[in-house]
Amino acid sequence: MSQELERVYTINLGKVLLSVDTHRAPRAINMIREFARHHMKTADIRIEEDVAHQIWSKGVRSPPRKIRVRMSKTDEGYVLVSAYSDEKESTDVSDKDAKKGKSSKDSKKGKSSKDSKKDKSSKDSKDTPVKDVIADAPVEVKDVPSKVKDAPVKEVKKDAPSKTVKKDAPSKAVAKKSK
Repeated sequence: MSQELERVYTINLGKVLLSVDTHRAPRAINMIREFARHHMKTADIRIEEDVAHQIWSKGVRSPPRKIRVRMSKTDEGYVLVSAYSDEKESTDVSDKDAKKGKSSKDSKKGKSSKDSKKDKSSKDSKDTPVKDVIADAPVEVKDVPSKVKDAPVKEVKKDAPSKTVKKDAPSKAVAKKSK
């Protein structure tokens, strides 16, 4: 094996929940090993600590339902299962703008940074929906009877003992059978 074989997989660990709750995380590790053995055609599987920490992060009882991993077959003959990190490569357009010292927004518009600040403030005022403006307006109360406005408010005493129901034993309800 002169070249390394590398693949990215999302492993469904949903069947782990069928196991007893105290054995779920070890079962998830075993499922990852089985998956790697099946897809990479090698019996020697090594799992990195990062993947194990992901599985055990919420404890033994609740491992994740899915996990995204990178499996790479090495020259030594074993498969290394590591955590997948999403690495996006930057595009050529953004690299050119970075060299010129302009941001990508300014280069698209062809305006200076002062003009873009003025545009942002005018856009914010235009983008405000009418519903939000109406919701902030004060609400007037009309047609409220004067009796309701002048009614006294009842005060509750804090020192008064509250009634508690004491349940010593369940009530026995015996139904009489009629003949």
